[in-house]
Amino acid sequence: MSEADQQKKKPRVIIVDDQAVVAAGIRKLIEPECEVIACVEDGRVLLAEAERLRPDIILMEVLLPSLNGMDAARYLARRVPESKIVFLSIDGRHVEEAFRAGASAYLLKRSQPSELTQAIHAVLRGQCYLTPLIAENVVKRRTNAAQGKLRSPALSSLTPRQREVLQLIAEGRGTKEVATLLNIAVKTVEFHKFRIMDQLNLHSTVALAKHAILEGLVRLEY
Repeated sequence: MSEADQQKKKPRVIIVDDQAVVAAGIRKLIEPECEVIACVEDGRVLLAEAERLRPDIILMEVLLPSLNGMDAARYLARRVPESKIVFLSIDGRHVEEAFRAGASAYLLKRSQPSELTQAIHAVLRGQCYLTPLIAENVVKRRTNAAQGKLRSPALSSLTPRQREVLQLIAEGRGTKEVATLLNIAVKTVEFHKFRIMDQLNLHSTVALAKHAILEGLVRLEY
């Protein structure tokens, strides 16, 4: 391949969204400038596909089945550090956590279409991008936090494994299914569940599920 061809080579992108219509719309929007090599709907499937395909960009939603975008990003930052992570979500509640997890860009689904390609070009140049729609709110939150007006999110007290267990429980999966998905013993799942309930001061599976939904870890339903 010639140098000119190399310069014209489109970035390879994986789109991750559990809403097929949304994923199709994103694909149509970016295909003139990007090569979409896969569309996946599940956070755990994403990990396998990202390691197999080694994309330039992973364009993903925060709320995903099986493994949410935040925890998926932490894995990806270690396993495929060359892949740039761009979040495209419904709100900005996870924006600071996203960048800490290894994201390079964060946009909202109500952002202008031109912002998405702008963000993609920015991260390919090694820059970060944050949509102006939430940039001002982030500054305000940081100021309030510095002044001691905000408490740390409750989920921040949990380990990555505990968050995985909590998400799967909140999705309605049984103990045996959680154990199989995470490749751990049933007793280990039960231990994690007990520790989560103790740390969050919750006393039932229903309470755990409600908490996960309120914290934006899962949607009301998939």
